[in-house]
Order: sequence, then C-alpha cells, then structure tokens
Amino acid sequence: MRLHWLAYPLILSLTSLSFYGLISFGDEGFDTALLQDSYFYSILGFTLKQALLSALLSVGIAIPIARTLYFFPDLPAKKLFLTFCLLCFVTPTLIVITGLVALLGRSGFMTPWLDSFFNTFMDNSWNLYGLSGILIAHIFMNMPLAVRIIYLQLQTIPDNSWKLASQLKLNQGQRFRLIEWPVLRSSGLLLLCFIFVLCFNSFAVVLALGGGPQSTTLEVAIYQALKYDFNIPEALTLAWTQLLVAGGLYWLITRAGGLSWQSVESNQYLWRPKHNPASTRRAMIIYALSWCVLLLPYLSLLPGLFNSELSGKDLRAIGHSALISVALAVIAALLAMAAAFALLQPIRQAALGAQVKRMWLYESMATHALVAPAMVLSVGLFVYLLPRIDLERWGIIFVVILNTALVIPFAVQKLKPRLLQFDQQYNRLARSLKLTRATRWQIEWPFIQEIYLATLGLVLVLAMGDVAIFSIFGSPEWTTLPWLIYGYASSYRITEASTASFILLALCASFLFLLEKYTVSRPTPIKNKTPGRQPQYEGNTHA
Repeated sequence: MRLHWLAYPLILSLTSLSFYGLISFGDEGFDTALLQDSYFYSILGFTLKQALLSALLSVGIAIPIARTLYFFPDLPAKKLFLTFCLLCFVTPTLIVITGLVALLGRSGFMTPWLDSFFNTFMDNSWNLYGLSGILIAHIFMNMPLAVRIIYLQLQTIPDNSWKLASQLKLNQGQRFRLIEWPVLRSSGLLLLCFIFVLCFNSFAVVLALGGGPQSTTLEVAIYQALKYDFNIPEALTLAWTQLLVAGGLYWLITRAGGLSWQSVESNQYLWRPKHNPASTRRAMIIYALSWCVLLLPYLSLLPGLFNSELSGKDLRAIGHSALISVALAVIAALLAMAAAFALLQPIRQAALGAQVKRMWLYESMATHALVAPAMVLSVGLFVYLLPRIDLERWGIIFVVILNTALVIPFAVQKLKPRLLQFDQQYNRLARSLKLTRATRWQIEWPFIQEIYLATLGLVLVLAMGDVAIFSIFGSPEWTTLPWLIYGYASSYRITEASTASFILLALCASFLFLLEKYTVSRPTPIKNKTPGRQPQYEGNTHA
C-alpha cells in the first residue's frame, strides 16, 4: 500500500486550509489601516531587535565554549555536556522560564546580588521582565545549539592545518584568523539567521517575560488580537507579516545550506596544538562556568519542589495535566513517525533514480511546515474552522493534528540519511532477490532502529513542549502541563510552577536519555560507515 498517496495530500491540505483562513474571513479581510499605525511598527521593530540581539549574543557566547571543547578533548564529562546542550535546546520553554523566574525573578535567589550591582553601577534596580529577561531566556535555549554546531564545524579542520601552523609558529590570533575562521564563516551566517528565526517566532518567552506592551512581539500580538480582542483582521495582518518575514528568511536559509547539530562523536586522538598552563586554566574556567550557567535554571527548581506543600487540588491538576501532555505527545509523535516514513518513500525512489529535482520537490513538500510558524498555522486554521466546528469541544483534536504536522519535518530530516544509505547499499540486492515487503522490512528495521528510536524521543519531547498551538485551540478541560505551568508562573505561584516544571523536565529527560541508552545498548547489525547528509535544522521549538 502506497501510504504516501495519502500522507502528502493530508499535510498539504492542512496547510492549504490554514492559508485559506489567513486569506479571508467573511467580508472583513485584512486590517490595512494597521500597516499605517505606529503600534504595528513598534511591535515589528521590537521583534526584529530582540531576535537580532539574541542571535548575536548566543553565537558570540558559544564560540569560546565550542573552542574550549575542541582544543581540550579530555575535559571531564565532555560527552555528557554535549548531550545536556541538546536537552537545553529541546527543553519545553516553560521549564526554562520557571527556572529563570525562581533564579532571577522578583523573589529569586540571585536577585538581591543583582539589585545591589545594578543600584551601585547603573542607578537602577534589576528587573527580569522586559528585554533583559527575553534575551537571557533566548541565550540559554539557543546558545547550546550554537555550541554543538560550532564544535562540529571545528572538527572538520584537517590535522595538516594544525601541523603546518605549528611549523610556522603561528600565534593564537593567527591560527584563529587563518584556520578556524574560514571554517566557521561558512556556517556562521546560517547559524545566526537560524537562531534569529527561532527568536523571531518566540511566543512563550515573550508572553511570560515580556513585562508589558513595550516588549510585545508579533506572535504575542497575534495571540492577544485573537483571544483577548477577537480582532480577526488585525490577527490576520500580523500573521501574514510574520509569515513573510520568518518564512521567507527560513526558506532562504534552507536553500543556502544545512547545519549539522545531531552527532557529537569525535576522534579523541586528533592532533591538537599544545597550550600553555594559562590557556589550560582559562579553558577550565570557561568549561566550569558553562556548566554552571546551564545547570542553574534547572537547579533553581529544586527548592520550590522540596519546600512545596501543594494542596490536593494542585496535585490532581498537575497529575491530570501531565497525563494529558504525555498522551497527546505520544499520539502526535507516533503519527509523525508513521507519516514521515510514508513521506520518505517517493524521496527514496527519486534518490535511487538520481532525480534531483523531483527529490527536492518531494522533500520541500514533506518539510514545508518549517517555513510557517506554529502561531501562523494555528491562527489560519482557527479562523477557517471557527464558523464550521465547535472548537471548544473539538479543539483538542486540532492540537494533536497541528502538533503532528509541525514535528513531521524533524522526523523526515533525521530518518532520511539512514534510509537513503540503506537503499544505496542494499536496494539492488533486495530487488534481485525479489524480497517481499515483509521480508524487506525485517532487514530494514534493524538497520534504522537506532535512528528511529532517537528520532521518536526527539519529536516526543518537541510535541510535549507546545504552548502556541494550545493557546489557540486549547480548553480548560484539556489543560496540558506547559500551559498549566504558564498559568502558575503568570500568577506568581512559583512553588507550584517549580513542581510542575520539574515533573515536565523529568518526563522530557527520561524520554531522551532512556531511548538513547536503549539504542546504545542495542547496536545496529550493520555499521554506518558513510553517514548521509545531516538534517538541516531543529526548526521552531520555542513555541
């Protein structure tokens, strides 16, 4: 059965309905007057400003950390640190926000020291809410991704370059300018643009830490126009603006090239330039500080967890929301994996036939949801369905559907290299033996099992962290754990928010680490010696 005949029309029809909803709503159409309002340009300007600053700071901080990991391969717990970087990047946003509020908020552990510093040197008190809080949250979530990408780029430097630099007695500045920078420059601009798009599409961070109208972004303005004011024309105008900016930039990024962020394996015996004791001490300080920065928001959840005396009502609410989150995420992840496997079938056939344009066309259709932000698709579909379906009753179904559609591209990008490698090595043999589909699957499954389970864990965590989709289609009867955390944090119930965040963090970490441990303990029978092209991007996870 050719399931891709069903999979492609389904995902394309979902996007088509969303865009149809964006095009028109009854006779109201767009709010063209908004384009002449200073309010619109202040929102657009702040959205661009915070996204650009977040991208520059994330990459700027990541460079010395990645260089430390590269030049000192024997650092303790280095592989754990790189795995933890992945966890920080895919961690649901509300966990990070709760940790930062408990650490740096009005009653945070570090707030008295920050107040003293700001009062002494800046004649002002510390305030997490506003641009400062948005930047801190974005840096925490995106800097680990930049570390992984820059570290992997540095690993592509050949040994001969370092040996030649040693013979020429180049200093550190010359080595960076002549050897490292040409390698980093090729992906540096792509990395900046990618993080810019992530921060441009940020929703939960700005909603929770924005602190007022002066720190509103397009996604938050769309949410407010739709849910608070029910101003459909304004929401549509803002949604199209966001789609044109973020979607257009992301399309240019994907056309320009890809970034590898998945693999962190390295050859510990690669040649490295020798460093003096001062450089070694500096590297250890950078490494230790990096651990502290990444761990502090998570550790700040523990006091609220241990000191909490939750009521029975809160315990039931957290448990109920956790079950709902897991159930919805599992359904979305399994549907996404099945859809991704079906969508990859024509891509595999095109690759075997060396039909490059056809392969690119199918891959673009399979991953097109990455171009449109989650809020844009949600608003478009909401506007289309509003006069047709009772969304208060059936909205939760569309939460699952949209979650599935938005994680499908990640599953496609991660599964594609392994499946293409299998076809390249064994398709001709399988065809000559005239194997049935069942027999071929018995051979294919052990080959892709490791990457399949790792991908399942990734999309499961991404589906669990959704906030943007639930903010449009959710209902109080089906409150997910991230939305419950937002409710607690927005009402300054940090104890309850810390408990719920720690539970969500434990669930996400368990899915990632258990599946990784399972795949490591069950190596594939066929060693992957020629890995395929790495997936391009993580996509918009900071929903």
